[in-house]
Amino acid sequence: MDNPGKLYSPPVPKIDFEEHDRHVVDDDSSSSHTSIKGNRTFLTEGLDDFYVPIDKYEGRHRYDPKFRWDEHEEKTLVRKIDLRICTWVCLTFFALQLDRANIVQALSDNMLKDLKLNTNDYNTGQTIFYVSFLSAELPSQLISKKLGPDRWIPMQMIMWSLVASFQAFLNSRGSFFATRALLGLIEGGFIPDNILYLSYWYTGKELPRRLSYFWTSYQFTNIIGAFLAFGILRLRGVHGMGGWRWLFAIEGALTGLIGIATYFYMPPSPTQTASRFRGKDGWFNEREEKIMVNRVLRDDPSKGDMHNRQAVTPKLLWQSFLDWEMWPIYLLGLSFLIPNHPITSYLTLQLRAIGFGTLETNLLSIPAYVLFIAGLLFWTWVSEKTNERFLTGLVSQIWMLPLLVALETIPSSASPWTKYTLSMLLVGTPYVHAINVAITSRNAGSVRTRTVASALYNMFVQASSLIAQNIYREEDKPMYRTGNKILLAICAYNFLLFIGAKLFYVWRNRVRESRWKEMSHAERSTYLATTNDKGNKRLDFRFAH
Repeated sequence: MDNPGKLYSPPVPKIDFEEHDRHVVDDDSSSSHTSIKGNRTFLTEGLDDFYVPIDKYEGRHRYDPKFRWDEHEEKTLVRKIDLRICTWVCLTFFALQLDRANIVQALSDNMLKDLKLNTNDYNTGQTIFYVSFLSAELPSQLISKKLGPDRWIPMQMIMWSLVASFQAFLNSRGSFFATRALLGLIEGGFIPDNILYLSYWYTGKELPRRLSYFWTSYQFTNIIGAFLAFGILRLRGVHGMGGWRWLFAIEGALTGLIGIATYFYMPPSPTQTASRFRGKDGWFNEREEKIMVNRVLRDDPSKGDMHNRQAVTPKLLWQSFLDWEMWPIYLLGLSFLIPNHPITSYLTLQLRAIGFGTLETNLLSIPAYVLFIAGLLFWTWVSEKTNERFLTGLVSQIWMLPLLVALETIPSSASPWTKYTLSMLLVGTPYVHAINVAITSRNAGSVRTRTVASALYNMFVQASSLIAQNIYREEDKPMYRTGNKILLAICAYNFLLFIGAKLFYVWRNRVRESRWKEMSHAERSTYLATTNDKGNKRLDFRFAH
């Protein structure tokens, strides 16, 4: 449902989905109001029999199209889900980012000098990481769909923590490249695996905000990581080891412990929370399970098309890849993060280059991460309140454009604090990734497509990181004039992409709406009973934009 907290009832014939409120009598509660809005995934009015979940769906025994609940119950339950599920998922992302991003802190402790590497070697290592990460996205998502995210996610965490810890023993360019490759292969797919998992618990409208918490934990990790680095890097010289070696060893061990705990903590689905660790009765009673299952299915009936340990076949994989109506989002994923990526990746090196010391550098990075978190939460909230995805996403490019112009034109003699301010504001660019990820999941239209689409979108994002990592080059130091010109051109290109994606999905919905309105109720019933259209190809599906 798009309006959490009102009384729900099964869809009724002749609902006007553009109407703000619709009143339905509730026989089981003292309240009699329900609000139905026009932001549904599928238009199910009067055609409920065509949206029943499959028998093997893990929540099938809780499905009841006549079941109703009240506003207070749902709000309380969603808070409970946030506490037990979303909070832990954020903790797992904290673990990912701690091991994925601590190389930035390691650079401030002369890691490159100790290994006799230069900027281009670092670029190559990061390129290897992103290529490996990208290559593992889809295979990891398919494994997750077969085994279940609750099994595969902790397995990934434990494996990458071992590799991350052993980075303490790096001794050459070759070992640096090898660990970058292994980390990318193991960590790849972790993010879409978690997004798939969260989609089991939340409605389409609720997901962006939860993903904003997800990426808040990602950036919050950078803040904690900076403080941890401030202390751990002081161990330089202990047992003859560089501070960066201690950083990799200690933080890798920490994420391994979180991975082990996740294996026992994470439940498979809303109706499968009982275990030795979680309690023999589970976290939710029968009524709560019915609310969770029915509210998610009424928001998006396609979530009942597969069970949570059902693999995606090669044929379905290919069909999902050829889904041309998802490609505007993939194209956005390829470029919208590039304009501020180099400055983010090189933040500590840039601060060292303009005269700040190792410890100052790590502490001065914190304001940028705080700004990032504030922007992420605010603009995701704006997107939810205005129901505008792509135009809200455009804000990120509007923010970056004048900063990139300033970065390109600033004289080399400018104050270090001026350069720091520009760098901080660029790193703190409004992060609309959570909005794009949520719209990818929402517009996929089925669990099968969602599984592949989330991985494909993230593959394009990782490809963008690969491109961005090679824009700032050794020969372009220290002002990176050529690189900044490229970033400006990409930023301008992104303006066209965000606006174009908005117009594209408005057009696709109008085409569907025109055909759907021409059909009588009987014709709609016949269509749903006989169509071979699946997911977002069905005439009753509407894209979010």
